[in-house]
Amino acid sequence: MTMLAPQPVETSTQSPLGEAVPATRHGFSPSPLNRRRWQNFKANRRGYWSFWIFVVLFVASLFANFIANDKPLVVKYDGKLYWPVIFTYAETTFGGDFETAADYRDPYLQKQIAAKGGSMIWPPIRYSYDSRNLDPPTAVPSKPTWLLTEEQCKDVVKRKGLTGCRDLEYNWLGTDDQGRDVVARLIYGFRISVLFGLTLTILSSIIGIAAGGVQGYFGGWTDLIFQRLIEIWTAIPSLYLLLIISAVLPPGFFILLGILLLFSWVSLVGLVRAEFLRGRNFEYIQAARALGVSNGVIMFRHLLPNAMVATMTFLPFIVSSSVMTLTALDFLGFGLPPGSPSLGELLSQGKANVQAPWLGLTGFFSVAIMLSLLIFIGEAARDAFDPRKTFSKG
Repeated sequence: MTMLAPQPVETSTQSPLGEAVPATRHGFSPSPLNRRRWQNFKANRRGYWSFWIFVVLFVASLFANFIANDKPLVVKYDGKLYWPVIFTYAETTFGGDFETAADYRDPYLQKQIAAKGGSMIWPPIRYSYDSRNLDPPTAVPSKPTWLLTEEQCKDVVKRKGLTGCRDLEYNWLGTDDQGRDVVARLIYGFRISVLFGLTLTILSSIIGIAAGGVQGYFGGWTDLIFQRLIEIWTAIPSLYLLLIISAVLPPGFFILLGILLLFSWVSLVGLVRAEFLRGRNFEYIQAARALGVSNGVIMFRHLLPNAMVATMTFLPFIVSSSVMTLTALDFLGFGLPPGSPSLGELLSQGKANVQAPWLGLTGFFSVAIMLSLLIFIGEAARDAFDPRKTFSKG
């Protein structure tokens, strides 16, 4: 008796427009609804390209240690390869006299490496966010190297035995008032700002969605008590409380994150609450209750996806608000610890050093471009989840 191999069965699903859509046999494929949303997102060209520009900038900032660093990427010494950007080596490893960490910008150590036929491959920017130009051509804040004249840098060129200004280690956007490279601090500051904004957005969204979902689903006294507590909490002058807590507690990334999280979660509660209040009266929700489905399953499996449609459009704006809050606190001196790379600190230096306009202009345009990209992404996300466009026949 010949056995026949089972044939794959094709199933079909209903799209939001009532069309039969065959199921995909192999691999992951987004639903027709999500494909239409992605097409709506792409249709907003400004938001679409802003999304990819922001992704490229953020991914590049994650590799800031390989772009801007005062340590070489690779050192070839005595026939061996060393990776200073990843590992820390003592000066004695390269023929130095001390067990301290090697300073690869030290001319003495560079001569020791060259004496053994070695070489170094440097990042594009030979400064980290905290390394200083100890011999700048002019008084700090120093001009961008490409703006210097030969007269301005003739002394340092002579001391280093170079032929001209263009042979100096470049500070593309100059230095701040402590001799630190502006581009390096800009790259690291961008990374910290985005990571802070994303982390705060994710945590505040989790709390806000949970609180709004509980209020909207159960209603009654639960909703009433939560609403009164939120009204009392939002009546607290958050800015003054933030400044007081920031001044009392030692500054730090996670401490600042926790302080801002105390207030940022409230922004999504009303939206999620309204979606759950509307959705809990749907017929399929009533049917699920009649079948004995638990409240948790109904809330997170059936109601939450509907609530997330409206919530997703707000997330880019929450990220931009979080970044702006961190920038403002750093500008006022209540943000990250002193010395941390920060866009707000760069703006503060521009305010304190009006004779060095490159500081203020760099900080201003960096913040403006980043916030503009996030706002454009938010507008595209709003179009993507707009039901009038998602379910239109056109």
